[in-house]
Amino acid sequence: MPSIGIIGSGFGALAVAITLLEDGHDDIRLWERSDSIGGVWRDNTYPGAACDVPSALYSFSFEPFTGWASRYAHQPQILTYLRRTAAKYGVTPRVRTGATVVAATFDEARSQWEVGLADGTVDRVDVLVSAVGQLSDPALPAIPGIDRFRGIAFHSARWDHSAPLSGKRIAVVGTGASAIQFIPHLADRASELLVFQRTPSYILPRPDQRYGRLYRGAFRNVPGALQRERETFWSIAEQFSRGLDDDSRAGRIIRALALTHLRLRVRDRALREALTPDYPVGCRRILFANSFYPTMTRPHVGLVTAAVGEVTETGLVADGVHHEVDAIVFATGFDAQNFLSSMRIEGTGSRLLADAWADGARAHLGMHVPGFPNFFVAYGPNTNLGGGSIVYMLEAQARHIRDVLRRMRDGGHRSVAVTREAADRFDHAVQHRLERSVWGHCESWYRHPSGRITSNWPGNTRTYADATARLAPEEFSWT
Repeated sequence: MPSIGIIGSGFGALAVAITLLEDGHDDIRLWERSDSIGGVWRDNTYPGAACDVPSALYSFSFEPFTGWASRYAHQPQILTYLRRTAAKYGVTPRVRTGATVVAATFDEARSQWEVGLADGTVDRVDVLVSAVGQLSDPALPAIPGIDRFRGIAFHSARWDHSAPLSGKRIAVVGTGASAIQFIPHLADRASELLVFQRTPSYILPRPDQRYGRLYRGAFRNVPGALQRERETFWSIAEQFSRGLDDDSRAGRIIRALALTHLRLRVRDRALREALTPDYPVGCRRILFANSFYPTMTRPHVGLVTAAVGEVTETGLVADGVHHEVDAIVFATGFDAQNFLSSMRIEGTGSRLLADAWADGARAHLGMHVPGFPNFFVAYGPNTNLGGGSIVYMLEAQARHIRDVLRRMRDGGHRSVAVTREAADRFDHAVQHRLERSVWGHCESWYRHPSGRITSNWPGNTRTYADATARLAPEEFSWT
């Protein structure tokens, strides 16, 4: 059995580790740069942090949980679920925390990866899996003077819970998925809250509910009840994904629902117009929230639609107007385009992954890169979703990696790499479909500066699961 190294300890890393452990692999090592397991659900602890996918679907199919407190689980319970699952399946003892991978080089003579860590130590494994995801490194905007501010300032993914925010004048830069969850909580604490919005989002009401004892009891005691809940929301999500096709009927329905939600929640015409998107639905991430719109109508909450041009020692300047504040929270997303940029990955012929991806990341099935043998990327290029559960995708990837390693073992192969021809065919087909989707008509964080759409999968989760389930040996070089 080959030795396997996995970078990360979130959903993707656990999916791969557990799937391979269940298949008989024993030498599995996980490197985690932080001090504990959890990935994004360890890092994002802002007030109100929760998943916008129903809990029954945003969990491993092999580890259903009947104790969810609500339909849409909050961060602490998701983190507990991850850590409990890691312990149950024997992953926890295999995780080395405080281990930051900075480099990995493929040794062609030995068909092994030499993995370098920030502390100077080196490890060797036969197979390397990157499971750092697309949303692990927070991104601060390139605003002049951003380091000059004398007050409290932090990114929402690195929330400073010790910051004295009560009674303060607070600015929030950004109105994305994280911001619409914590803005209502900040509004309860701030004397004044200014929300700086660059682009409004389509926001749908979230059909959330608390799960009482009767509901949880049904999940525990009624055969198939939790599975039916999972399948119901999976089916809804699959239909939701159709709304991301160009000019689809589903997309028109989603847009109508979002604008109706806005109209019912925001009566002020000027504010409503400022919160109305002017681009096709699905171009940017569709959000789910019940309390964001009512919060924006509160008297001490203001919306600024002009771009922030400068940060001063005491506030922010937008369209020539200086706004004095005591604290700034940057809800400006993640560095989603520079996949694995924090590591130096070197494949055959001394080729660097950064050079291979200079005009945008690409990978066969989102996992394989030509010239990088025995290397897999979980939650890699073109595997993000506009609708549905990424956990479903991660499980499909884990099964595919298992199948590839099975063939390596059964055939006595030391290495495997996708062929350039197969990777190019796949990439051409994916990009063609993406350009015909709603994402082909707009700019968003899904698109690389080169113009390539590098983040999203152009379909629903079933099509991806089907594509990864069929291992085509002729698409790979087996050594």
